[in-house]
Amino acid sequence: TDLSKKSRDMSVPEGNADKGKKVFVQKCAQCHTVEAGGKHKTGPNLNGLFGRKTGQASGFTYTDANKNKGITWAEDTLWVYLENPKKYIPGTKMVFAGLKKKGERADLIAYLKSSTAS
Repeated sequence: TDLSKKSRDMSVPEGNADKGKKVFVQKCAQCHTVEAGGKHKTGPNLNGLFGRKTGQASGFTYTDANKNKGITWAEDTLWVYLENPKKYIPGTKMVFAGLKKKGERADLIAYLKSSTAS
């Protein structure tokens, strides 16, 4: 079917959520929480991230760049964003250089998918 072909073309490798949790703790938890009702820190709480448009976490003040990007967070958009946030959303206030290692990125996305599901 067209859908399975699209998934393969997306080129987001399967990640390991347990390894991804370690990546989150090391590189993301200083600024983000994932649990339902978690507080915003320097960055927004990420609960409900998948399927949400950029700049839409209730109660967090985003840059216009984030609000106006207009994409929906999913594996493919996170894959590109997490490699180089400032390139994907010029003007974002997220001061994170990005995850260049594909394995780390895949693991983090797997973790986020399981940990942020509402």
